[in-house]
Amino acid sequence: MKSLLTKISLLAFVLLLSVSPNPQEFQGQAYYFSKSKMELGNWGARLSEAQKKQVAERLKNRLEKTYVLNFSKTESLFKEEDKLDAMSGATDSWGKNFAQGDQYKNIKDNGLIQSQEFYGKKFLVKDKLLAIDWNMGKESKQIGQYMCFKATASIPTSELTWYDFSWSSLRSSENTDESQEVAMTEVEAWYTPQIPVGHGPAEYWGLPGLILEVSAGNTVMLCSKIVMNPEEKIKIEAPENGKEITKNDYQKTIAGKMKEMRDNRGRRRGR
Repeated sequence: MKSLLTKISLLAFVLLLSVSPNPQEFQGQAYYFSKSKMELGNWGARLSEAQKKQVAERLKNRLEKTYVLNFSKTESLFKEEDKLDAMSGATDSWGKNFAQGDQYKNIKDNGLIQSQEFYGKKFLVKDKLLAIDWNMGKESKQIGQYMCFKATASIPTSELTWYDFSWSSLRSSENTDESQEVAMTEVEAWYTPQIPVGHGPAEYWGLPGLILEVSAGNTVMLCSKIVMNPEEKIKIEAPENGKEITKNDYQKTIAGKMKEMRDNRGRRRGR
C-alpha cells in the first residue's frame, strides 16, 4: 500500500510539472508613444510663430514616435513602428540615419544587440547593457490598470544618445576639453511590480517591474497599451544583419564619415 501511494504521489508530481507554465513562455507586448520638445536654439529665436509652427509640422515624425516592446522574462526587442512622413507621404529615410534601430536586450546575459543603418551601410552594434544606478523612490501613481512606483537616475547624456549625431554635436566633440564636465541627463521612470520583468523602452531597464513611463531631457515616453501572453506566440530574435561593432567604435566610425562628408562639401564650395 505504501509503495502504491509513493507511486501515485510521484505520478502526480510529474503531471504537475508537465502542466506548469515554462518561465520562458511568459510573454508580453508594450506599446509606447514618445514626444519630444522642439529645440531650435539661436536659429529658432529669429523665426516667427507661424514659421515655428511650420517647422514643428515638418519635424513631427521625429518629435512624435510610436514603439513596441516585445518581452519575455529575460529577453526583449524594442523597435519603432514605421510612420509616413506628414509632409511628403513617404517614410522619413533621412531621419533613420540617426534614429534608434531595432534593439535586442538580454538581461540574463547583460547583452545588447542593436541594428543601425547609416546612408545604406548596415551595422550590428553588440555591447553590454547600460549600467544604470537607479534611486528607488516611494512615490506611486496609477498608469492605466497598473500601480507604478518612481525611480530616478543621473545618466551621461552620451550613453543615451550614442546612435544620434548632428553637425553641432560633431563640432562640440572636436572642441571638447578633457577637463570639461560630462553632460548628464536626469531620468525619471515609473515601473510596475505587477509585471515582474526588468525590461523597459530604449536604453532603460533594471527595475523590479516593467517600465511604463520615462522622462529624460526633453522627451517623455509613455506606455499606451499592454498585451500579456498574446494568443499568437511572439518571436523575440536579435537582429542579425550588419557589420559587428561596439558602441564606441560605431560612434568613431560615424563621426569619421560625417567629417569626411563635411570636408568634401567644403572642397566643392572652394572650387
